[in-house]
Amino acid sequence: MVSVTTWNINSVRLRMPLVEKFLNQQAPDVLCLQEIKCVEEQFPAKAFRELGYEHIAIHGQKGYHGVATVSRLPFREISRYDWQDNGEARHVGVQLTDPAHQGMVIENVYVPAGGDVPDREVNAKFGQKLDFLERMARWADNVDQPTLIVGDFNIAPLESDVWSHKQLLKVVSHTPIEVEALQRFMDAHGWTDIGREHVPAPERYYSWWSYRNPNWQTNDKGRRLDHMWASPELAKQATRHSILEEARNWDRPSDHVPLTTEFTL
Repeated sequence: MVSVTTWNINSVRLRMPLVEKFLNQQAPDVLCLQEIKCVEEQFPAKAFRELGYEHIAIHGQKGYHGVATVSRLPFREISRYDWQDNGEARHVGVQLTDPAHQGMVIENVYVPAGGDVPDREVNAKFGQKLDFLERMARWADNVDQPTLIVGDFNIAPLESDVWSHKQLLKVVSHTPIEVEALQRFMDAHGWTDIGREHVPAPERYYSWWSYRNPNWQTNDKGRRLDHMWASPELAKQATRHSILEEARNWDRPSDHVPLTTEFTL
């Protein structure tokens, strides 16, 4: 069995106590973090190693973005793609090296948020987001190994992935143009959306609640921005998927919560 967690931590150094709490309670084999907001030299690697996560791949950036994958299982880093084509640290890929894990690849990605206006003509960030997704789709067309891609995709594609489909149709993260771009990425490899395999639509499923809403739990204005997608054969080995909503209530939390999938490898 292999368990993998994805979590946009929104500053790993600030929230290391929460990460430690999570790892002590849940103990996934692999943890994929997004928005670590630090360069490699600043990453709290020592703290992870003391928790038993000795294998670490970091693609960091000073103060912004950045991703890191830590693991109790041995892996080798295999890729760092610049899907935004501007040098930002938004991806790292690793492959588990123990033969028992069947060469499983874990891709950890942080898709750009895309700014506030869903129009590439007036908002360059939105255009960069769409281009990022198109580059991911071209890459996915050639994926030929059992692969799990996880992270903050910054898109909630389904009506039941948001608190109000009608009110968010023109809000970046749920616009039809973004959903269509994400669908092209899905179709390019025939990915299986693990979350929705285990929490079928139209059941409510959120992973993010804005800091702007202090009564997040009462109002429940969430969105499913975080995803775990698997290659078709790997997806058949997914046995359990969970969303730790209670982490949004922890002291000084991230605005995202951890998602975990278990595989029988």
